Amino acid sequence: MAEKRDTIIMLCTGNVCRSPMAEKLVKHALDAEDSPLKEINVISAGVAAEYGEPASSNSIRALKKVGLVLNHHKSQPITGDLIDRAFAVFGMTHSHLDVLQAYHPEIDTRLHLFREFIGGDADIEIPDPFGGPLPLYSECLDSMVEAVPSLIAYLKSEYKPA
Repeated sequence: MAEKRDTIIMLCTGNVCRSPMAEKLVKHALDAEDSPLKEINVISAGVAAEYGEPASSNSIRALKKVGLVLNHHKSQPITGDLIDRAFAVFGMTHSHLDVLQAYHPEIDTRLHLFREFIGGDADIEIPDPFGGPLPLYSECLDSMVEAVPSLIAYLKSEYKPA
């Protein structure tokens, strides 16, 4: 029997910059929605992450500027168990989705880019700010904020809990 798919996963490389920021932004947006959207579990993971690393200091600073707290984040790698529980996985770049699809071909219909629903000629990948200055992290965060409404609209139309 398939597990209940009530989780969405924000996915990046090391799970210390982009995906933790995306997790907090999307969770904040879903908290303002009605059921069943506000019950969706929002987590983050990385395709090359280790367990227990804190979020980067610039990710913490960038989110703090928009009133969200990332101080207690602990990184985790993407696992088969997480994938089994996932309604959808939102990667930051095509390479993140390619890695998942290579090891879990059955997941292809649940894989999306974080910015893929934004429409128009917007860039749909979110570059890695790792090791860069705070303005680079702020730019990364802005590109996520811009995409959140379209991601929430997708979930409103597609998420139907069992």
